[in-house]
Amino acid sequence: MDDDTLDRPTLATVAAAARVSKQTVSNVLNAPHLVSEATLERVQGVIDEVGYRPLRAAQQMRSNRSQLIGMRIEPVREGVGGIVLDQFLHALTASAEESGHRLVLFTAGHAEAEVAAYDELVASFAVDAFVLTGTSHGDPRTAWLRRRRLPVASFGRPWDDADGRSWVDIDGAAGTRAAVAHLLEQGHTRIAFLGWPVGSGTGDDRRAGWADAMSSAGLSLTGLDAGLPDDPAVAQAAALGLVAARGVTALVCASDSLALGALGAVRELGRDPGTDVAVVGFDDSPVAAAIGLSSIAQPVAAAAAACIDLLRAQLDPGPGDAVTDEPVLLAPRLVVRASSDRAAGRPPTATPPVLSRP
Repeated sequence: MDDDTLDRPTLATVAAAARVSKQTVSNVLNAPHLVSEATLERVQGVIDEVGYRPLRAAQQMRSNRSQLIGMRIEPVREGVGGIVLDQFLHALTASAEESGHRLVLFTAGHAEAEVAAYDELVASFAVDAFVLTGTSHGDPRTAWLRRRRLPVASFGRPWDDADGRSWVDIDGAAGTRAAVAHLLEQGHTRIAFLGWPVGSGTGDDRRAGWADAMSSAGLSLTGLDAGLPDDPAVAQAAALGLVAARGVTALVCASDSLALGALGAVRELGRDPGTDVAVVGFDDSPVAAAIGLSSIAQPVAAAAAACIDLLRAQLDPGPGDAVTDEPVLLAPRLVVRASSDRAAGRPPTATPPVLSRP
């Protein structure tokens, strides 16, 4: 046994320092409503001072739960496309730890393999709940988990089920509506959309916001919409055609990857991003901030915390509480930088300044 283990504070040492019984310390940790406010504050102060943490094994025995949450790790992606899920995973890990849970991460090549992994994790490790990402049409995962009454929260909507619950998502349509409103204020009327092929729930949602804002402004959508893979080179070719042949002066993109391609097209045509042709991305990646690309920022940390809250409500409802799995739709935020701000007035060869508006 090492020195760290020997010196680790225990329930008994907390009780002695706080001048209470070990049962009182246990009540403070597990049933604070049984303890007076003065005692609660004194014992909690000692717990914080000495850094006491209850043994997980004892907690698990009391709750009959493993305190483990399973989540599949998405495949590594090229470029900037995977940054949101990386941020989500980091925030989810922190939120889970704050609630006394741990993540069990695993890989799977496709949805059916992921379902098979659920079965093994529940049987072998007694995983309590799961977080899903990458929701899509025809997704078999949610139905499998619900049939087995396993708590689940998904980062992304169940696109085939209008009444689906227990999900957290970002309002992509609100984000692209805000982008169009900003571009209209800049004087643009030929505003194109670079998105993903029809059938992507998230992509369709972002396109719908652009289309709604354009229609509300009385502007035509004809010939101003492209469905593309999330590839900057493909986006650059599409943007070249939209700007050169259709007179487009602004592009709203479903991702920062597509926006990078659009910026390449603007520069290839000898135009000034922001002054001549505006470009707005989506995800507000570190790359966007570095190059002065306007983009729509997602509240990823808030989404991760909301997923954990949904799981906790299903796992440990309070006395008399009904299990809640109400969906959560979070609003994104448009971050304006030089790529869409005519007031920046930068020359084509200058390094784009980073201009952020609340």
